[in-house]
Amino acid sequence: MKQTTLAKIGQQAPDFDFIAPNGKKQSLSDLKGKVVLINFFATWCGPCLKELPHLQKDVFEKYQNNEKFELLVIGREHKPEELAKFKQQKGFKLDFTADAGRSIYSKYATQFIPRNFLIDADGKVIYSSIGFKDEDFKKLKQLIADQLAK
Repeated sequence: MKQTTLAKIGQQAPDFDFIAPNGKKQSLSDLKGKVVLINFFATWCGPCLKELPHLQKDVFEKYQNNEKFELLVIGREHKPEELAKFKQQKGFKLDFTADAGRSIYSKYATQFIPRNFLIDADGKVIYSSIGFKDEDFKKLKQLIADQLAK
């Protein structure tokens, strides 16, 4: 089977720039010292739509005020306007980051969504998953809690 995951567990997470919800340009390296969950999704992807409510309830709402944690929900091949409309239509509170040209996604993977990459405070990838499965998501939630308890 062809390897589709480029960012491997144990490696430094590939750095990238993005426009933060406050409109400022940021890069992943600015978040060093925090535990970062990167989620790649698309508005048309069925498994992504199943996962997003869990991400909002079990991760975003739980950790949104935790200074040691950052959640980046990245819309692969989506423009900011599309994501804003999607967020409003679906009633999400999560912030979405646009990756219209796949410039961020292409550093992490070649295909398949949804995908999660958990990055520890040292900037290393410590977890990755493809698709949405309850047992994977439970494992991810536990890992986040363990990392933040350090």
